[in-house]
Amino acid sequence: MSRPLGLAEAPALAAALEATLCQLLVGQQAVVRGVLVALLAGGHALLEGPPGVGKTMLVRALARALALRFCRIVFTPDLMPADILGTHVLVDGHGFRFVPGPVFANLVLADDINRAPPRTQAALLEAMQERTVTVAGTPQPLPAPFFVLATASAAEGEGLYPLPEAQLDRFLLELRLRLPPEAALRVVAARAGEDATTVPQVLDRTGLLTLQQYVASLPVASYVRDYAVRLILATRPDQPGAPALVQRYVRYGASPRALQALEAAARAHALLEGRFNVAFSDVRRVAPAVLRHRLRLNVEADVQGLDVDGVVAAVLAAVPEEPPRRGLPVLTRPVRRWLRRSV
Repeated sequence: MSRPLGLAEAPALAAALEATLCQLLVGQQAVVRGVLVALLAGGHALLEGPPGVGKTMLVRALARALALRFCRIVFTPDLMPADILGTHVLVDGHGFRFVPGPVFANLVLADDINRAPPRTQAALLEAMQERTVTVAGTPQPLPAPFFVLATASAAEGEGLYPLPEAQLDRFLLELRLRLPPEAALRVVAARAGEDATTVPQVLDRTGLLTLQQYVASLPVASYVRDYAVRLILATRPDQPGAPALVQRYVRYGASPRALQALEAAARAHALLEGRFNVAFSDVRRVAPAVLRHRLRLNVEADVQGLDVDGVVAAVLAAVPEEPPRRGLPVLTRPVRRWLRRSV
């Protein structure tokens, strides 16, 4: 963009970006919203679903709409960490030069990440957390912004390596893609053969970084933060007052990093809703995607056919919202301070 992005323009531009992607990825509005929440919050997203539902198309369209560099890494059992990070090569006998791998991009699609062995999966850990990679003892900074969208095969069988807990925790959200409804399938069929590569540019790199800064500084009222804390504590079976479903079926619950992820995702969701304050509804909307990959159920839950989403729904139903007694003035002061600082 030719001029700095103003705070007042932020919600409209975020909404325009979402509308552009929803027009291309028909019937997947919830997934588009989740991907943008992760992107604006400065996190990463794990996408689980069958092949052929538009995962690669979504990331390519996002890269074009933001004029960012995009790379796709297909994870296979023989993929090595150097194939992702890069390596040093000897150039004309004059020494070694670092050749960056495909991870040195703004938007990285890690396709079928659970088909590569744990050693290769772990190559992304430092990149996702620190935004740097270390090769031969030398740290190499990654470009900003840096966003990883990983897809995981939902099929069960040989040749799959489940992601360890430390790797899963680096993803801000886990989103689940399903086949679109019948009406959306008709639209997809009618568009067959059309050129889907022409996506208008909505923002540039500087505009996206500015949006991320606005989201990171968006204030959270104390009573909304208390609600998020109670939600996190309610997922832990060792906490007094945890729902009966949690005490019976959850092996271990969410960590403090999950609380940080919940707040960050709620901030981004609020901006996409056109607001400059985080509400209870923002926390509730993002809670399933934030928590579903951070809870571990026990064997009894598998026997009973209970999934993580059912436990998260029980937690949301059990934890009450407690608005402030004085109402709006509690929130007005921090929002005004934030608006004066951001303009």
